[in-house]
Amino acid sequence: MKQDSLRLYDYHVWANKRVFNHLKDLPNEVYRQEIKSVFSSIEQVVIHLFKTDVVWLCAMSDKNYEEIQQFVGKYSSEIENKTLEEMESKYLKFSEQYINFLSSQEDLDAKKTLKHPMYGQLETRISELVQHVVNHGTYHRGNITAMLRQLGYPGPSTDYIFYLYEKKGN
Repeated sequence: MKQDSLRLYDYHVWANKRVFNHLKDLPNEVYRQEIKSVFSSIEQVVIHLFKTDVVWLCAMSDKNYEEIQQFVGKYSSEIENKTLEEMESKYLKFSEQYINFLSSQEDLDAKKTLKHPMYGQLETRISELVQHVVNHGTYHRGNITAMLRQLGYPGPSTDYIFYLYEKKGN
């Protein structure tokens, strides 16, 4: 159902906003501080999340592998050395493209064929790709929380149930 995918994506944006807001409350140097973890810094996790969201919107929009690589390259140069606030602004602006795309689709459960040079062809649906984007984001928000704990700071609460409680009146 279309509303389910839109709600899941809305949760993804909500959770990422919570991460941005939490990071802005910490000392500025935490964002770029080097750490021995899955990523070398929280900044690198944020960049990875953004680029991956770009990849999957392109895939949902029927871009081929080469076109997707071009889009990622374009965004990579645009986000290089950006502050946390600048990354947040870019992310929120980009998330509007997702919402517009998902809202404009007639059927998010229609078949979609993806082609990847290494993994081959995959028959899927946009709704499944949205689920992937959300799962991927959840995983890496967990990385950020673990990294923050390593640095002596608490992580933000981004569980889906808290999203539901916050949105219950809407």
